[in-house]
Amino acid sequence: MEKNKSFKLPKTIVWIVIAVILAVIVATECLVIVEAGHTGVVVTLGRVNDNVMQEGLHVKAPFVQQVVKINNRIVKLEVDTEAFSKDLQTVSTTLAINYRVDTEMSYSIYKNIGASYEDVLVVPAVNEVLKAITAKYTAEESVTNRSLISDGLIKGLNEKLNADGLYITDVNIINFDFSEAFITAIEEKQVAQQQLLKAETEKQTAITNAEAEAEAVRIKAEAQAEANKILNSSLTQEVIDYFKIEKWNGELPMVTGDADPFISLDALKDTDEE
Repeated sequence: MEKNKSFKLPKTIVWIVIAVILAVIVATECLVIVEAGHTGVVVTLGRVNDNVMQEGLHVKAPFVQQVVKINNRIVKLEVDTEAFSKDLQTVSTTLAINYRVDTEMSYSIYKNIGASYEDVLVVPAVNEVLKAITAKYTAEESVTNRSLISDGLIKGLNEKLNADGLYITDVNIINFDFSEAFITAIEEKQVAQQQLLKAETEKQTAITNAEAEAEAVRIKAEAQAEANKILNSSLTQEVIDYFKIEKWNGELPMVTGDADPFISLDALKDTDEE
């Protein structure tokens, strides 16, 4: 019985396979794809090149060049920080910062700062600018002037970071937190203001009602005076005699002389008795 002979690949095929594998490795090292919204910073043997790769497929020197991809899209960063207000209240703030890296300065940022530019530049700048701005307002004013503080943050951060190639596009104040004692004081102040407003309203209502009543009395008095004036101007002796006759009960007077026959004798008796 013959022994099994081991199968051996021809040396030519082996070398072809090895060559293909090496070609794939070299091709992989030579080609680099920069994704949309990114730039590629080329590092040649540790030295950062001034020119950056834009989006797309690029060729680089294998094994001696490295491409570091920098995100140039708008990035959202949340920062929790504390600052002191003008009235020395502690203000705990949560900020949402939108920023981007300038494509033309990607190499400069990586060369001078490295990939951790967010922690090295952005966060410290946010803390510094926020403290400077909140120191201009009282704690209560900080709540009512959010838009002014946001605008001030955008302006202040851009002044500090633009030279490094970082641009702040938007700042949103997510939250302002204060101490419990301060919140209680604000609530008590609001209650007092509401009570004062209610008292002022009631006072104004009472004044308005009194003025209305006084005006009504004045109008009534003027109307009565005008009516009396008209009545007096319209009275004649004939009218007076007519009313006397209308009121006479048909009884002759019990006195003589020049007395008015229409004067009640009973009224005279009552006067004498007094």
